[in-house]
Amino acid sequence: MKLFHSHGHVIGGGLLIAGTTIGVGMLALPVATGPGGFLPSILIYIACWVFMLCTGLLLLEVCTWMPEDSNLITMASRLLGKPGKIACWLIYLFLFETIMIAHIAGGGGITSEIFSGDVGLIPSMIFYVLLFSPIIYLGTKTVDRINLLIFSGVIITYLLFITVSISHVDLKKLSYVNWGRAWIAIPILFTAFTYQVIIPTLVTYMKRDFKKVRQAIFFGTSIPISVYLVWQVLILGIIPIQGPNGLIEAAEKGQNAISPLKHFVDSSAIVGIGKAFGFFAMTASYVAISLAFLDFLADGLKVKKVGIRKFVLCLVVFIPPLLISLINPNIFLTALGYAGGISCAILFGIYPPLMVWIGRYQKGYTTGRQISGGKVFLAFLIVLMIGELGIEIIPKFM
Repeated sequence: MKLFHSHGHVIGGGLLIAGTTIGVGMLALPVATGPGGFLPSILIYIACWVFMLCTGLLLLEVCTWMPEDSNLITMASRLLGKPGKIACWLIYLFLFETIMIAHIAGGGGITSEIFSGDVGLIPSMIFYVLLFSPIIYLGTKTVDRINLLIFSGVIITYLLFITVSISHVDLKKLSYVNWGRAWIAIPILFTAFTYQVIIPTLVTYMKRDFKKVRQAIFFGTSIPISVYLVWQVLILGIIPIQGPNGLIEAAEKGQNAISPLKHFVDSSAIVGIGKAFGFFAMTASYVAISLAFLDFLADGLKVKKVGIRKFVLCLVVFIPPLLISLINPNIFLTALGYAGGISCAILFGIYPPLMVWIGRYQKGYTTGRQISGGKVFLAFLIVLMIGELGIEIIPKFM
């Protein structure tokens, strides 16, 4: 019991990080990366994971310089000034809206799949939001406890899915390679490995014990990369990339990775477990992201999370993305692409190393360093993200 008590926050925090990461990206990744083939996707997975681990630790370093209950808006204001604060506000709102839209569209889709289409997509979205939004109102402790149950569902259904589907994997399907199409998935990969939104919340929850938060980051991020790699083998080994109902067609229709599964396996158990896993994975991420969005708004608007004020904040968190999802139910992959390719790239690719640069070398902060590497390392991270933004944005204008 002493061991659990001393590591309980680390385990709970790590699972919140894993829950934030695993979820919406889990269902999108095989569809997004499939056109590039198995080997290219694995290499890009690992590269994105390492990059996001580094920027998460840099953001934690910034948290050590900030007062209690600070969020990214406060950090940007103190280190990047008014322009940085305004840009952070706009980009953060865009990120949260797009990723919440993706969760609601994806969660509604998988809920409809669970009911075998008897409940339409739009009613399923509404039901999904009404089912889980009260949990966020109840606060971090409730979310932590509920998330443990949800994540238990993720683990159980994931292990069951591996057990019942492994015999259907055709290794020949994993030999397909198209490096030219592999890079298209990078925006969604950034979304799939985004967990930094929850770091300020964890700092507060863990009473500013930065060592434990650091441990939670390593523990929490190690789970999704392991889960993603196995998941990639299963889905790309069962569902063909090309051809009718393949992954390329699923991407064109804006579907998740579970939708085409029924066309390639005869087992209702595999399909049913796949749907259950998709539901739990999506919900674990949805709950964690919603909590982070609520904390972000409370910090940015300087509103206390109590009574009617907290209720209004919850309405702002859930209602706008629900309305947009209802208007465009097939927006799942599109929303994820915009979230990762633009918002995540700036907020969690450029902002952390930029703020650390200013904090270390202009403000003179010398405490709280979480990762080795000086100016060259920070500049390398920033240049990588500027290049990614160029690749993402320029073609849209052209």
